[in-house]
Amino acid sequence: MAVRPMRRRCLQALMLCFAWGTMAVVASKPGAGCPSRCLCFRTTVRCMHLLLEAVPAVAPQTSILDLRFNRIREIQPGAFKRLKNLNTLLLNNNQIKRIPSGAFEDLENLKYLYLYKNEIQSIDRQAFKGLASLEQLYLHFNQIETLDPESFQHLPKLERLFLHNNRITHLVPGTFSHLESMKRLRLDSNALHCDCEILWLADLLKTYAQSGNAQAAATCEYPRRIQGRSVATITPEELNCERPRITSEPQDADVTSGNTVYFTCRAEGNPKPEIIWLRNNNELSMKTDSRLNLLDDGTLMIQNTQEADEGVYQCMAKNVAGEAKTHEVTLRYLGSPARPTFVIQPQNTEVLVGESVTLECSATGHPLPQITWTRGDRTPLPVDPRVNITPSGGLYIQNVDQSDSGEYTCFASNSVDSIHATAFIIVQALPQFTVTPQSRVVIEGQTVDFQCEAKGYPQPVIAWTKGGSQLSVDRRHLVLSSGTLRISGVALHDQGQYECQAVNIIGSQKVVAHLTVQPRVTPVFASIPSDMTVEVGTNVQLPCSSQGEPEPAITWNKDGVQVTESGKFHISPEGFLTIHDVGTADAGRYECVARNTIGYASVSMVLSVNVPDVSRNGDPYVATSIVEAIATVDRAINSTRTHLFDSRPHSPNDLLALFRYPRDPYTVGQARAGEIFERTLQLIQEHVQHGLMVDLNGTSYHYNDLVSPQYLSLIANLSGCTAHRRVNNCSDMCFHQKYRTHDGTCNNLQHPMWGASLTAFERLLKAVYENGFNTPRGINPQRQYNGHVLPMPRLVSTTLIGTEVITPDEQFTHMLMQWGQFLDHDLDSTVVALSQARFSDGQHCSNVCSNDPPCFSVMIPPNDPRVRSGARCMFFVRSSPVCGSGMTSLLMNSVYPREQINQLTSYIDASNVYGSTDHEARSIRDLASHRGLLRQGIVQRSGKPLLPFATGPPTECTRDENESPIPCFLAGDHRANEQLGLTSMHTLWFREHNRIAAELLKLNPHWDGDTVYHETRKIVGAEIQHITYRHWLPKILGEVGMKMLGEYQGYDPSVNAGIFNAFATAAFRFGHTLINPLLYRLDENFEPIPQGHVPLHKAFFSPFRIVNEGGIDPLLRGLFGVAGKMRIPSQLLNTELTERLFSMAHTVALDLAAINIQRGRDHGIPPYHDYRVYCNLSAAYTFEDLKNEIKSPVIREKLQRLYGSTLNIDLFPALMVEDLVPGSRLGPTLMCLLSTQFRRLRDGDRLWYENPGVFSPAQLTQLKQTSLARILCDNSDNITRVQQDVFRVAEFPHGYSSCEDIPRVDLRVWQDCCEGFPPCGFG
Repeated sequence: MAVRPMRRRCLQALMLCFAWGTMAVVASKPGAGCPSRCLCFRTTVRCMHLLLEAVPAVAPQTSILDLRFNRIREIQPGAFKRLKNLNTLLLNNNQIKRIPSGAFEDLENLKYLYLYKNEIQSIDRQAFKGLASLEQLYLHFNQIETLDPESFQHLPKLERLFLHNNRITHLVPGTFSHLESMKRLRLDSNALHCDCEILWLADLLKTYAQSGNAQAAATCEYPRRIQGRSVATITPEELNCERPRITSEPQDADVTSGNTVYFTCRAEGNPKPEIIWLRNNNELSMKTDSRLNLLDDGTLMIQNTQEADEGVYQCMAKNVAGEAKTHEVTLRYLGSPARPTFVIQPQNTEVLVGESVTLECSATGHPLPQITWTRGDRTPLPVDPRVNITPSGGLYIQNVDQSDSGEYTCFASNSVDSIHATAFIIVQALPQFTVTPQSRVVIEGQTVDFQCEAKGYPQPVIAWTKGGSQLSVDRRHLVLSSGTLRISGVALHDQGQYECQAVNIIGSQKVVAHLTVQPRVTPVFASIPSDMTVEVGTNVQLPCSSQGEPEPAITWNKDGVQVTESGKFHISPEGFLTIHDVGTADAGRYECVARNTIGYASVSMVLSVNVPDVSRNGDPYVATSIVEAIATVDRAINSTRTHLFDSRPHSPNDLLALFRYPRDPYTVGQARAGEIFERTLQLIQEHVQHGLMVDLNGTSYHYNDLVSPQYLSLIANLSGCTAHRRVNNCSDMCFHQKYRTHDGTCNNLQHPMWGASLTAFERLLKAVYENGFNTPRGINPQRQYNGHVLPMPRLVSTTLIGTEVITPDEQFTHMLMQWGQFLDHDLDSTVVALSQARFSDGQHCSNVCSNDPPCFSVMIPPNDPRVRSGARCMFFVRSSPVCGSGMTSLLMNSVYPREQINQLTSYIDASNVYGSTDHEARSIRDLASHRGLLRQGIVQRSGKPLLPFATGPPTECTRDENESPIPCFLAGDHRANEQLGLTSMHTLWFREHNRIAAELLKLNPHWDGDTVYHETRKIVGAEIQHITYRHWLPKILGEVGMKMLGEYQGYDPSVNAGIFNAFATAAFRFGHTLINPLLYRLDENFEPIPQGHVPLHKAFFSPFRIVNEGGIDPLLRGLFGVAGKMRIPSQLLNTELTERLFSMAHTVALDLAAINIQRGRDHGIPPYHDYRVYCNLSAAYTFEDLKNEIKSPVIREKLQRLYGSTLNIDLFPALMVEDLVPGSRLGPTLMCLLSTQFRRLRDGDRLWYENPGVFSPAQLTQLKQTSLARILCDNSDNITRVQQDVFRVAEFPHGYSSCEDIPRVDLRVWQDCCEGFPPCGFG
């Protein structure tokens, strides 16, 4: 037993020796195929660990070739040629980087191929071609990143494929689809991106699992949220895969032999869909027919068409998430071409409104003709779901309306010819009213119109009846051609029901209206005043009330001068006049006038004032003081006028003074009177040792303590205050019901002075003055408010307001700012002191830097950059007082706070175009032509005129001899030359007036010049109102502010439309924050003009740039073609306004922000906190309390450092730093103030353009077509393209429209029907 194992080991050794010997023998035979150092046994060759770098040559009968653990880097094509018997090839653990095509050529019997643990990065498409018997392929532990889907296409018997531990990220669909014998597939430990492109693999793995015949492993590496998940568990939903979606469909095609046809098909999806084409529901094979080509975008191209190509085609887009198909299209193969011929031609057809109609049309021909339809004038059919073409070619219209009536043309067209036939659709319609009569209440003797218009087919006839009976035939009853029933000289028996009937052959319709006739009743007094005597200083009520039809309006006159509401006088709703604190000046004859459209009645009484014979401390000084006051005030005014008008301006102070100096003689006289009166009383105060002191807590003070009443009356008369009480006459009701006065009087017939020019600004809150009635806060720099002194306005400006940084507005253009300034100059202009010098000694205010009247200099802080130039202050003079306020309120025998004069009418009435007084209006009218025109200046190359030049002083436009001698332009507002953008706007609107006037005169040649002028002025005012409220305000106020403004509900005579002081002095100056530091000038291509853009400080008072540098068009394009400046609390007024305002060489420029703050104090504007409370915002007692409206802690800290107390903050800077309400350009307090003012301007304007009766409905409809874009197109020199909304930023040229596409106002609705009725008021 012991011998047998030994024997077995010997036998084994012997066999091993035999094997080695055999190998050695095989190797030693020439051509036997055993490579050097390899081990060969029969048909097995093993060459391991030999550092081989290439595949050695072996014998053809080799069945196993083992080349593991060498350094083979590449396999050359043909390396295994003729090894047809090779069964197993081991190449693992080498350094192979690539498997080329043909690498395994001739290995048709190879079953096992080991390539793992190499450095393989790529496998060529045909790398495994010819391995028809391969059953196992090992490619794991390589560096493979991508696989060509055809790499495994030729391996029908492959059962095992290992690809794990590679770098594969994506697999193309179908990569393993040909491996029908697969039993084991490994793809795990790769870098697979599991996205929609891999869903095909998930489906394959699920198929393997369901069949139970194969095992597979594949895991996701990305995205991280599903890392490690088996691919087989992934669903389309969690990968956001998208089914194919067809984006471009094919169309039917007619072809003849040899044509090329394209069927378009584009689809989107995730993953990108595969495009498959079907013909007659069978998939097309592009490989079997070279005429068929599938282009990259999915288009099917068929070349050299044949009859066999005819059929129904459909495109299918398919991906792993699903499939989608296009509609079926037909390829028709045509024989010999033939021209179209009609089979059925359309026939004239009648149809009722609301029914359907078909015009039949069909034709034959080769190719088959295409049927199209147009209107009779060859215009396309409207895009309307009611209108369709039937499959047979007929025109089918559903729910026919009147607009469908007319001629239609059917076209039959093919490649040979086109023919056409026409027919009419006659739409018959029952009458339908377009204008219905409204019930009317009229006064006996008036004329009444009942408008009634109808449409239908045939056109209906209008017939009128009364109470079902025929109307009496007389000259008083007239049915106009429009259908309107006009009854002249209405009598009481005309009262009743009127029926308007519209009749045609289809039927009739009826509508009724009622006429109520009120008897004429002239005003009759219900209570009347009687003569009375009262003691000085008492209050008295004068009774007066009346009845009449219509209800009379009560007005009062004193000594022939109309009395208006003030702190002195109050008229109750029933008409009673109350006089407060009666003084001797109040004695006289008072007349109560009751007026309605029928007539008027008056009654008068005499008021006597009994004055105790008591002298006052100031009486002895009256005579000398008034003489001295007249002398000093006139001396200062004359000195100022000489300085300003007899030479060129030498400093920004001069420019500002010229710019603000009133032009109208009445304005100058009124301002002079107030200043003389106030100066007289100041001089009397100085003579009386202790002077006049007013209790700051509001204790009343009577004039008797200073001057006796008879002397006060003397001062009032000698100063001119008495003489400048306004006399207005509202008796011409025919004129006032239709047109505005230039000075704004008689708009409100109950309160004729409301909103008039040269009246006091209104107040929302009681004025705040340092002494209680006329000295500004801060006039005493040491005076503390709430424990802190007020900061210098210049310090507030430099700390809080000035900015070099500008952020463009992404939404709105610079035109938003320009319209705001133009509008402001229609609403307010404060009359400032006529003198630049102190009344006391005649020294110029900018030299003495004092607060002596009228000076109120803006002091420059010690560390201000301006100090380096030696400046101590900036020029500033106070606004002129209204007679009867402040110091001059003593005229009214009581201390009332000082009020300032608004030089303009408050209404939006185009006063910036026409002027605010009759004197101004006459100066700019072309009265000589009698055509209702405004004066024009030089005519440019465009054929359009500029504004006329102003004659004589002022000379602010010719301040620099080196620039140009061109004088200022003359316009309705004296500030028209302030900057070039504003001047351009004035030019536009002066041209708009003359354009409209010329057209109205063509339409109404019987109108005289005054009628043309007033009608045009009325239209222009309405256009400005419409642009402001419909186009501009919504962008400023936003949705929130427009809701605060509210919808228009009609005229309210109890609303005073006057401009309130805080609006003019602070709130509306928010527009200064919208100003760009540069005025852009652009040519017709919206490129800079050769002269370049203009820095703002060089655009002031520079009309020569319009005359000499291209006119107004470049400036206008720069306004609507360039983004405006965004309102940002940290970027307020650009330094062009705070450091270079009206700058001139060697002088100190002005600071607009500091001027705004100083003007607010001059006008007694209460602090910001008071307006917060007025606007229902929370009270703010600490600066932290401001955080809801002023979110920036940096800004709140600056405010605290400047003011110390929230109760001290000036209104203007606080409004500017509030954060914007979303969707608007305003903070919450500013929004409150602006919405309040603009609501009053609209609701308190009797002649507001939307107030019924101001314009006819047809005229109002046309006025609502108005846009600033249309104004630009009509009145610029040659602007042809604009945005539809020039306030909104748009990209050129895509966001611009041709002027031809901008709606127009059709002035034909202003044409008189006849010449027999001359307009009232002009002759």
